[in-house]
Formats: sequence, structure tokens, C-alpha cells
Amino acid sequence: MFKEFRAFIMRGNVLDLAVAVIIGAAFGKIVTSLTDDVIMPVIGKLSGGLDFSSHFIRLGDIPADYKGSLTSYADLKKAGVPLLGYGEFITQAVNFLIVAFIIFLLVRAVNKAMTLGARRAAAEVAAPPPESADVILLREIRDELRARGRQ
Repeated sequence: MFKEFRAFIMRGNVLDLAVAVIIGAAFGKIVTSLTDDVIMPVIGKLSGGLDFSSHFIRLGDIPADYKGSLTSYADLKKAGVPLLGYGEFITQAVNFLIVAFIIFLLVRAVNKAMTLGARRAAAEVAAPPPESADVILLREIRDELRARGRQ
């Protein structure tokens, strides 16, 4: 069983997948930063100063010993108060849309590059190179010799 597992792990597509997951995780952090630090503040500014990350609905009671802010989603969540964090959901939905759009652009670019490469390869195969003057001259000599041999 260990040999089968080792053979499975050493296959190329498994290694490619592992690399893709690691790169994807790093890319996810970049997109999260882009969303949290650039896009959501702009959306908040355009919508009148709304901060989506702090929008929530409290679903339970606040502990008696709680001393934090009643409007802080992070503090209430840390204290164990059940919350419906729809603002965080909006942030994650925007994150997803950004990632999906960037992946769409990448796949589109790769498809265009592959199509262009296929067109170039087809053009090279379809159009034979022009014959050189030497080849043309040798054909004429051959044809002349054949014509003399028939006479």
C-alpha cells in the first residue's frame, strides 16, 4: 500500500496540483488584501461611509462580563456572542468575484495564445516555402534533358 501511495504522490499531475494549491493560497491572500484594503473602502466611501465588515445582526445575549464595544463585530465574536455577519459575507462574495474574474481573464489569455499558436502552426504547414532559384534551374535542366532523350 505504501508503494502505491508513493507512486500516486510522485505522479506529475499530483505535484502540479500541490503547486497550484500553494500558489492559490498565496494568491488568495493577495486578493483578500485587495478586497479588504482597497476595494471595500472605496465601496464604503461611495456608499456614504459604510464599513461592510462591521455589519451584523446579534442573535444572542451579550455575556454579563463583556466590556468591549457593542458595535464591534470582532470583539463580540471573540466574546462568543452569536452573530449573523452579513457584512463579512458581502466582503467574501466580493473576494470570490474578484478571484473568478481574474481566473477568467487568465484562461481567456491562455486560450487566445493557444489559438494564435495553432493558427501560426497551421499557416506554416499550409504554405510551403518558395523554391530557390537553384531548384528551379535544376528542374529546367532535367526537363530539357528528358526532351532531348525522346528525340
